[in-house]
Formats: sequence, C-alpha cells, structure tokens
Amino acid sequence: MKNSKAHISEDVYVGYIRSLFQDVGVLPIGALCFAAIAVLLYHKTGNVVHLAMAPLMLGAGLWRYWLITRVDHALISDYASALRWEQRYILWGSIHGLTVGMFGFSALVLGDDSFSELAAVSAVLCGAITIAGRNYGSTKMVSILTLTAVFPMALGLMLKGDIYHFTLGLFIAPFMLVIMKMAHLVRTVLFHAISEEKRSSRLAQRFDRALNTMSHGLIMFSPEGRVVVANAQAVEKLQFRSSTQMMGRSLKALLTRGVAAGLLDRKDFEYAERQLAKALREGRNRKVLLRLLDGRYLEFSAREGRDELGVLTFEEVTARVEAEAKIRFMARYDSLTNLSNRAFFHEEVSELLEGGDRGRYCALAVFDLDDFKSINDTLGHPVGDGMIYCVAERLAEFAKDDVRISRFGGDEFTIFFNHVEGEDDLAMRMDTIFEALSGEIDVAGNLLRIQVSSGAALLQVDGANVDDLIVKADLALYQAKEFGKNGWRLFQREMDIAFRNRQTLKADLRTAIQTRSLRVVFQPIIDMHTMQIGGSEALCRWDHPELGPISPAAFIPLAEEMGIVSEISEMVLCIACAECAKWPDGLRVSVNLSAKDFHSAGVVQKVKNALAASGLAPERLELEVTETAVLDDTSATSAYLEELKKLGVTIALDDFGTGYSSLSYLHTLPLDKVKIDGSFVADITSDERSLRLLKSVVELSRNLGLTVTVEGVETFAQLKLLSDAVQPELVQGFLFGSALTASGIRTMSDQRWSFSHESQASFNPVSA
Repeated sequence: MKNSKAHISEDVYVGYIRSLFQDVGVLPIGALCFAAIAVLLYHKTGNVVHLAMAPLMLGAGLWRYWLITRVDHALISDYASALRWEQRYILWGSIHGLTVGMFGFSALVLGDDSFSELAAVSAVLCGAITIAGRNYGSTKMVSILTLTAVFPMALGLMLKGDIYHFTLGLFIAPFMLVIMKMAHLVRTVLFHAISEEKRSSRLAQRFDRALNTMSHGLIMFSPEGRVVVANAQAVEKLQFRSSTQMMGRSLKALLTRGVAAGLLDRKDFEYAERQLAKALREGRNRKVLLRLLDGRYLEFSAREGRDELGVLTFEEVTARVEAEAKIRFMARYDSLTNLSNRAFFHEEVSELLEGGDRGRYCALAVFDLDDFKSINDTLGHPVGDGMIYCVAERLAEFAKDDVRISRFGGDEFTIFFNHVEGEDDLAMRMDTIFEALSGEIDVAGNLLRIQVSSGAALLQVDGANVDDLIVKADLALYQAKEFGKNGWRLFQREMDIAFRNRQTLKADLRTAIQTRSLRVVFQPIIDMHTMQIGGSEALCRWDHPELGPISPAAFIPLAEEMGIVSEISEMVLCIACAECAKWPDGLRVSVNLSAKDFHSAGVVQKVKNALAASGLAPERLELEVTETAVLDDTSATSAYLEELKKLGVTIALDDFGTGYSSLSYLHTLPLDKVKIDGSFVADITSDERSLRLLKSVVELSRNLGLTVTVEGVETFAQLKLLSDAVQPELVQGFLFGSALTASGIRTMSDQRWSFSHESQASFNPVSA
C-alpha cells in the first residue's frame, strides 16, 4: 500500500508515520544482541571482521534509537510533515539495515565453519521478524529493511558455491515476500480498525449531538427499569445537575424527586407513575400531560425501544396548551364581550335542559338593540362595538349557575333561565333587566341611550328544546319590534300562527315569481310645463289567488328578506322596457332597483339585456336608486351607476329627504334627477315653513343641474301651488289617477291636463 493521500486519508497516514516513532525500546536491545553475536563469532573463529562488525551494529542501532527518541510527535501533524519525517526515518533505517546485512553477508562469505553460518542466519532472521511489527507504518521502510538486512544473507548463501547453499539462498526470497506481506496485512488490519474506530467515534458524536440538541427530553431505561441514557433536555427540564446524577434511577425515583423539588403534585405523580410505568411495561405509545407547579406543562410519551429498552420522551408544551385553551375560548366565547357565543350557548342550554326536574318551567329571552344600524352608519363600527360591550357588561351581572347569557351575534343577546316559577316570575326578571339596561352610556365621547326590544318564550322543560325556545322568542321579539320597540313581549300561540302564515306567504310569493304571476302597472308622471304625461313609474302588483291583492308594502319586504327581490326587479325591468317600446317616442319609463341589485356588477348586465330584448332606446329608461342602496356601499354603487350612465339611461335618486344624509349624495353620485318624497308636499298648502323647505330643496337640486320630480301630489291645490311657487319639472301622485295598465298610459298620453278647479275631474283614464 502506497503512502499517498490518494489511498488513505491524511489523518490515518499521519497516524501510521507517528507509529514509527513510538515503542522504540526494541532497537537498543536488538543492537546489543547483534553486537554480542558478532563478539561470540570472533571468539569462536578469531576473525577480526566479526570483531569490527560488533561496534558498527551497536553504534548504528543506538544511533537510530537516539534519533527516533529525539523526535517531537507534535511535529508530525499533517501530510506534508509526515512525508518529511518518513523520508528521514527511511534514511536512518536504511543505514541500520545495511550494517545488519553486512554482518550476515560477511559471516556467511568470510566464515569457514558451520557455527558462523548458523549464527548469522539465526540472528538476521530473528531480526527480520521484527521488521513487519516495527515498521508497518511505512511500506517503503519495510521493503528497504528487508532488502538491506535479509537479501545480503541470501546473496551470501548463494555465493557459497554448492547447490545446497545456493538453493537455500533462493528460499530466502519467499521469506522476504512474507515479511512484506505480513507488514501489509498488519497495516490493512490496523487501517480497518482505525476506520471502524473513527466511524464508531463519529456515530457516537453524532448520536451525542443529536441526543443533546433535540428539543425533547429523552430518557432510556434498561430492561430492569433503570436509567441508562439521559440527554441535556431531560437534565434541564427535570432540574438535575448532570445526566450522571440520573443514571441508575427508576421512573418512580425520577418522579419522586420531581415531587421533592416542588415541580409535581403528589396526585399528578401517582397518575403519571401509573400511566407511564404501564406504557413502558406494555410497549404502548401512551402520552401523559402533566401540569407542573410552576405553571409549565410537560407532555410525556412512553414507548418500547430496541433491545428491550424503554424510551421516555417529553417536551414542554406550555405554549401549545395555552394556545389550545385560547382556541377553545375563542370557539366558545364572543371575542368582544367574552359572553358565550351561539354554538356554546346552545350546548350549555341543552345540557341544562337534560338535567333537573322535568316538570319545571324554563324561559329564553332574545334581546335586540333598537336602531343599532344607524349608530354604526353614523358614528362608526368602533362606537357600535363599544355600545355592545357596555350592554354585555350590564347583562353579565345577571349570570348565575341557572342563568346563561350569550351574545348571539351582531346586536342580539340571549338569556336562558333554567328555572322560572311562572309568567309573573319571568315578567319580574325581564323588568329588572330592562331597568338595568335603561339610561345613557358614554362611548368614546358619544352619549348614547340604550334602547332594547326583547321577546321571551316560557315552556315546560319536558316539552322544550333549544331551537324551539329560540324560534318562539324570536317571534315574540318580532312582535315587540312591531309594537313600537323598547319593550318586550311574551310568546303567545297566535304569534306562531302568524309566523306560519308568513312562511306560507313567502312560499306563495316564490311561486308567483317563478310562474310570473306578478303584474306590472304604471303610475303617470306629469310634465309641469305641458301638463301632459311625460312618462310613468313601473310598479309591481300581486293578486294572491286566495287572499286577493297583497300590498307591495307587505310582499316587497318579504322578498327582500327571502333574498329574491332582485328577481322581481329584473322581471319589472324587462316588462317595463318591453311596454315602453310600444308607447309613443316621447314617453319614458322609470324602474326602481333595490339595494340588493347593487351588490354585484350583474345589475349592469341585467339592464343591457332588458334594453337589447325590448329594443328600447336607453334614453327612454330611467333607473331609480334608493338611499338604502347607496348606504350599503357608496363606492361600489357609484361605480355601477357610472357604468349604467354610459349605457345612456337616466339615473334618479328616489324618495329624497327620507334618509340621514341624502344631501351628500347629490354631488357625489352620477345622478340626473331627484325624486322628492311626498312627505315634503303634504302640508305645503297649510304650512308656510313646509313650502319654503320644499322650494329650498328644489332650488338646491336645480342648481346642481338635476331634474326634479315631486311625488305625492294628491290635490289640485297642491298642484297649483307647486306650479306657481315651486315649479318642479315633473310631478307624480294619485291626483293623476291610480296606477294604470300599459294601455292606460297610451290612452293618457293623448290627453292634456288643466289644473283649474273646473277641470278637477275632467280626466279619468282606466286605472289598474
């Protein structure tokens, strides 16, 4: 094997060379032995050559020994330095080998008796045996020593002249190969031993590093249940000084020390010892969560290891446990008020209903803040949240073991009374709660008055369930809202009947829409300059097959509640466009679009489709948008209106003046017309202030470049006053007749109005 980094690693090669300079005590002993043999031969033969060889071999051996012992092993640190010292060692060894070889050669060639031959062969071969053991670290040295020390002896035998000595000399050659082969074998064995030791050392280091850098604590138990391995995390978490201190302890001893150190409660100790010991015995993967007395949580896992070793791992899971607790809290409680949420309230009440006296009465009340949406819209959601928080604080004061309170969502709260004596007891409790909620609160500098409506349901537990209680309480709440708010109502059976009728009406309305049983009528809009019809507003009517005509004020809110009002808007839009296309060119049609229609960009496509299907010119279509639609999302609504205007249709703001901030829309929205609500017209003939207000609104709108339509005109006196003092462009109202059919509008377009008293009844077209 060559001494090259290409064959062995640098550190192994350095180790081989260092071995040449270790354990050199055999060198002086060998030198003395060779010198003594040379002296012995001199006394036997009297040959002075032997006497001369004695000091030469002794000096060479001692000189080599002295040079080797003077070498500092620290100087042999890398491949380059090892190579230099190997070369020096070869030089010293070669000189020493030559002296020994010269002795063997001279003893064989110059000797003339058999004892000299025997002594020379014995001495050289005995010395040759040590070549492999002393010099395996350098293959060059082994080869050179074999050649310098042994080959001269073989040469001397062959030079004796006879066939027997010559043959014996030849046999020395295989012996030389054996020496070199033995050295190679020793070197190879040591190389593999060193490699395996290094590999084992690396594995041990990696295992130790992995063991002590892992985030989990780890303890391994022998088959007898004693600790044989413990990593740094285990030492730290269990508050030992070192892993050595843990060795040999049993699981019980470890846990007992935790109790003694104030980390573990005695009750937890017994539970953990029982569960973990069982898991270690049975080899099952079992987890045990322990809460330490210092507030930390450790989760232990026991499992069977290899070679019948038991493995116990654990980690600190305080953050996880706290996070899980927070998640559970968030899943069960409202984040703003810390009251039970809807799902957890349902769970709590269900459990309460399952227990106790089945014959007792229980009650559930639903509370809803009146006009809460206006607070969010005008003061902002943070103020609204502050109000909800204040209400929750007051309601929370009534919480008991048998009284559960929940924020059901939005501005709605729910209270469950697990045991109520009767209606009088419930009334007393409800009145007490209303009294606690009454008064004003300061939210971010805003003085707000709490006003609440509530509905309650009282039932016997044996026939009650949570959902039934909630439905009945909601029905009572709905009636409380209808009867002026700021009060409460107790559920009565009649409410359930009304509710069922309402649900039936919803189903019938859905059917009417699907079968297109709704019809469209048109209310005339009169041009004040010509007193002729300038257009009409399309209105929807529903003739119920059993109940007769249903007021739009009844079925439109139902449609909004059901989420199908957009279907009605689309139907009216299509029919209105189709009918208007048949009217004279001067007539226009106006169609109301609901807030729901502006929840998506689909409203633009609906208008495009209606115009395309009917062939109606876009400028003959007027779209009325309510203030409610604008309030929902001003930016989105404005964007949709801009797209609609690009189609060529007219945009009007309907029922102007009935909302909270209508004036702001006049210059922010892409409007063409303002329709002033009829409430402005009602008192103009008797109240000068009403007239001045109407004139101001009309003047403001006209200054902004908007056309004005005044709704709610019902008398000739109102019409005359509007004509003389207000002068709006258009008027609309029952004075001009009820809503008409499409053919009635065509008939009316041929007539001309006069608002003189003599002509108050001069025109009466066929109404719808």
